[in-house]
Amino acid sequence: MISEDQCPRTTSGVVAVTNLQAQIDGLAARLAGARLGRAPTVADCAVLIDLLLLHGHVLGRIADYERAAELAEALVRDAPDDASARLARARTLATLHRFTEALADLDAAQRCGADPAVLDGERAANLAAVGEALVLRRRAAGHRRDFTTIGALAVLEGERGNTTEAERLLTEARTRYRGVSPFPVASLDYRRGLMWLGAGDLPAAGAWFDAAITRVPAYAPALGHRAEVDAALGDRGRAIDRLRPLAVSSDDPEYAATLARVLGDAGHAREAERWRLSAAARYDELVRRHPEAFADHAAAFWLTVGRDRPEGPDLARRHYASRPSPVPALLDTDTPTG
Repeated sequence: MISEDQCPRTTSGVVAVTNLQAQIDGLAARLAGARLGRAPTVADCAVLIDLLLLHGHVLGRIADYERAAELAEALVRDAPDDASARLARARTLATLHRFTEALADLDAAQRCGADPAVLDGERAANLAAVGEALVLRRRAAGHRRDFTTIGALAVLEGERGNTTEAERLLTEARTRYRGVSPFPVASLDYRRGLMWLGAGDLPAAGAWFDAAITRVPAYAPALGHRAEVDAALGDRGRAIDRLRPLAVSSDDPEYAATLARVLGDAGHAREAERWRLSAAARYDELVRRHPEAFADHAAAFWLTVGRDRPEGPDLARRHYASRPSPVPALLDTDTPTG
């Protein structure tokens, strides 16, 4: 399924994750020191915010998203007329599904002189949540056919159900990758897996999740969905083995909830109940803090493994009232970490 010419050479995913944490720690320390003598630069703060968003996605850490959001709020407060500050906050808002506010920040960034091509890409990532991004994605790919623009268009085509066109574009995007970081390629492979999972092709989904995990072994969303494929194919033991470490290391309740379901199906009622209660408490906390991002998954949890608590239907109605389109955002096709 994955031919040799589609496999870009990148650095080790294990090393890349370690280096990513080191970059975050180093930049955070530098910014903390700078505050003692001078104001941190907007550029440095924006870089740290992007690194935190990437770290949160790869490792399934919602705390990273929240830290990035706090930094972005402070950055816009201190530099409201800086395009980089507005772009940084727009990304954090979109990650937490606050799409209307993110688009307002992008409009402000445009008034501050942000690059129109960058704005098109950011707007498309937000508008995909309401199904209006195709024109922007096609325009970007028409102007500049590189890994980023073609890959983004491919993901959107896949989310719209156009798997044949998406496959063609995904293959082209992979061959055009010129970087050395493993994260962009792993992310694209992961989203390819999501496309096939949504289409019901479990072997294809598993193959692309495996490709993402091979490139970045700690890639939490790919590991979580690979476990779902394992369970759906009848290999519950392997699914449980993948999910247990994720449920411990990630603060996203999706992994604990999935583990509870698979454990229950496998007859491990006591352990399943422990993880169910853990997921329930965490969903309650996150829905209070970030309802736009977690109402839908909390609703799904309460209507299934969460044992049909009364708020399940209410959360579902709240989610679809605020986000009527079924098309998910490109930045997070299932949860903020996924």
